[in-house]
Amino acid sequence: MEIVKPLEENKIDPTLLDKIQFFKGPLGVIPSSVKTMSYHPNVADAFTDLNIAVMECKGSVTPEFKRLIGYITSFSSGCLYCQAHTILGAERFGSTEKRLEEVWNYSNSSVFSNAEKAALDFASAAASVPNKVTEKEISQLKTYWNDSDIVEMMGVIALFGFLNRWNDSMGSSLEDLPIEKGEKYLKKPTNWTVGKHRV
Repeated sequence: MEIVKPLEENKIDPTLLDKIQFFKGPLGVIPSSVKTMSYHPNVADAFTDLNIAVMECKGSVTPEFKRLIGYITSFSSGCLYCQAHTILGAERFGSTEKRLEEVWNYSNSSVFSNAEKAALDFASAAASVPNKVTEKEISQLKTYWNDSDIVEMMGVIALFGFLNRWNDSMGSSLEDLPIEKGEKYLKKPTNWTVGKHRV
């Protein structure tokens, strides 16, 4: 289903290939989307820099929770590729099975704090098209999070807005490790499938 086949690693500029090894830390793989971006090395290079900057944690938003924000953004957008990647990333950053299994239904889950629920409500509204952020979501968010934390969270939401459109439109092929985690944590509660993202 992919529109453009990802570049083989031996065809990626060696300097860029070295840089995009970064993704193996949080994901265990270099995403096929990044290999596709590598047809234009400046795009893959800039995207990697943006990803590193957005996922850097300076305040109260943890690496695990950033991936769960990415999941809710992707769930709201309907991007199956990014749902699997974010669940994998959250697991690799220490999320519990219960959080991974219940994040799609966080508002009714006891494993998410009120602060986390406010952030995930904001992510869901911000990822919607048209945008559904209202004074209610903003007020709830500001009750629990400072301005710096909100900027970090918005960076994650915006990053996945880009990725959701890229991967769903390009039909990016999903790698084995995220497929495994999607099937483990998402298949039963949300009817998640690989969909168009088959190799």
